[in-house]
Amino acid sequence: MFGYVGILPNESSENTLDYGFSENKKRPPMLEGLSVQDETNSAMFQSDLKSNSQIILFDHGRYLLIFNGNILNKESLIKKLKNRGYCFRSKSDTEVIASLFLEQGLDAFLDLRGMFTIVIWDSKTKTTYGVRDPFGIKPIYLLDNEESLVFASEKKKLLTLVNSHTVNKVALQQYFSFQYVPQPRDIVEGIQQLEPGHYFIKPTNKPLRKIRYFNPTFNPVKSNQNLIVNRIQEVLVDSVKQHIMNDVKVGAFLSGGIDSSFITAIAKDFVPDLTTISVGFDIEGYSEIPLAEKTAESIGVDHHSYIVTPEEFVESLPRIIWHLEDPLADPACIPLYFASKEASKYMNVVLSGEGADELFGGYNIYREYLSLRYFNYIPSLLLDFINRLAKIIPEGIKGKSFLERGTTPLENRYIGNAKIFEEQEKQLFLKNYDLQHTYTNITKELFNQIKDYHPSEQMQYIDINTWLSGDILLKANKMTNAHSLELRSPFLDKEVFQVARNISIDCKYHNKTTKYILRKAAEGIVPDHVIHRPKLGFPVPIKHWLRNELYEWAKTLIDESNVDEFINKEYVKSLLAQHINLRADHSRKLWTVLMFMVWHQVFVEDKCLTINEPMHNNDLGRKTILRNR
Repeated sequence: MFGYVGILPNESSENTLDYGFSENKKRPPMLEGLSVQDETNSAMFQSDLKSNSQIILFDHGRYLLIFNGNILNKESLIKKLKNRGYCFRSKSDTEVIASLFLEQGLDAFLDLRGMFTIVIWDSKTKTTYGVRDPFGIKPIYLLDNEESLVFASEKKKLLTLVNSHTVNKVALQQYFSFQYVPQPRDIVEGIQQLEPGHYFIKPTNKPLRKIRYFNPTFNPVKSNQNLIVNRIQEVLVDSVKQHIMNDVKVGAFLSGGIDSSFITAIAKDFVPDLTTISVGFDIEGYSEIPLAEKTAESIGVDHHSYIVTPEEFVESLPRIIWHLEDPLADPACIPLYFASKEASKYMNVVLSGEGADELFGGYNIYREYLSLRYFNYIPSLLLDFINRLAKIIPEGIKGKSFLERGTTPLENRYIGNAKIFEEQEKQLFLKNYDLQHTYTNITKELFNQIKDYHPSEQMQYIDINTWLSGDILLKANKMTNAHSLELRSPFLDKEVFQVARNISIDCKYHNKTTKYILRKAAEGIVPDHVIHRPKLGFPVPIKHWLRNELYEWAKTLIDESNVDEFINKEYVKSLLAQHINLRADHSRKLWTVLMFMVWHQVFVEDKCLTINEPMHNNDLGRKTILRNR
């Protein structure tokens, strides 16, 4: 694992050697690793690895570069650059990136295949360049103010620079609909993230500009199914091969679903002693362990399973939120934390199936157009009447959601795979609700770019640009990093996407099957019992536990959390009462509120959390105490 922080003062700062912070300003925590300054003492990059493989000065000291990630097409880039006269002292990713930047400038970012964040300081032009990989597997946090530009691989490295640790109220309002904070905003005022597929240019004393270099657009093409199947198999085999490192122990997460099974089966050919991991709960219907064990036996891999109890589930939450750094109301991040903890006993790199659903059409909601197609034949005036009627139907009545969805344009209601609170309900409990910042503000521009797309492809595009990096990759990256695991996601490869973007609708959905063509490609590679198994997601029993084992915990957290300036607690208590009395299933809404409360306790309130377990990577092996900043 690799963490970094960089400081680039503006020329107006009082003392560049003091990293651009005057005496009354706080400074970011320096790391116990390598520290490199450029020759003009204008920039400081620091890593937490005692190795210079991730930070280099190049072109006679003009440029300072820091890199985090893995470049898959390194060998082909070296070959191309050697043909153009470049010589290499090593085969490090960092040296390849530096040479490519000298040759191509900013166009170098377009040629990189893999997962990465890169920052380059040009001491001659006093300009900083930064880039994030196409899908946002690796994060980069930015703090851009009058004194300096500070960037880091973890948000915690910037928190000491933020005055009073102020909650961003707009980000909070969006969080309660999306269940995560949509990027580039951050829950902490003043901090932002660089969006996936973007690079930035920041001249000293001038505004930071962002440019999009990768746009995951779809271009469906009618083609022979056998040709598509062969192409999927070829590109996935190549991607898995490129994602496997020869010098570390490689394993895989295995749920028993099509995505992880496909990756595992391919990886087994390259890693004969492959180890796989699954987790589950001791509640009927909430564990995929039996299926994962059956799949592992069929593939022929060494498999390990772990049962998560409700007690350790709750006990781990503050620690998990500390690693996430943001409120995230996806309950699947908790079992993923335990899966990563178990995996760390057997491997250094873990392969996973993130991205398959977004790229190949795996979510059942993507088939919604089939059930709603009859609304296309209803006159607009009648549609308006049905929509008004649907709105007055009480919550929980069967058919209400169907009528509302069928009479509401997709761009006015779809914000991603998960939607927790509607705008009307947020007004009932959010004390700082602002009508100027509805959830459609996040997706409006995205929908404007894809007006001619099929409805299911519109959903895919929205999910890739919001949900994938904001939720799926946030939890996958942070939960694996918490246990010194390097996450590898072979589906999230530019070459894989180039195949997926051309798949036609009839090859994605067939009868009631999602990811139809991907399942066809997996035939003969994964066990038959996996091929046509419906997608279940990662089932977590919060609905059951909030009515039983977790009720007292939830009630106490609501009472004790110091979030009254943001939330009407009486409304939240009414949701909990209705849930307990079986009047409604409010588990996801409650979980969204509860996770913000845990985040607030960990990062804002005057409460302490002592993490006694051995810390990893960015935590530098120290016991860490979190308290009010």
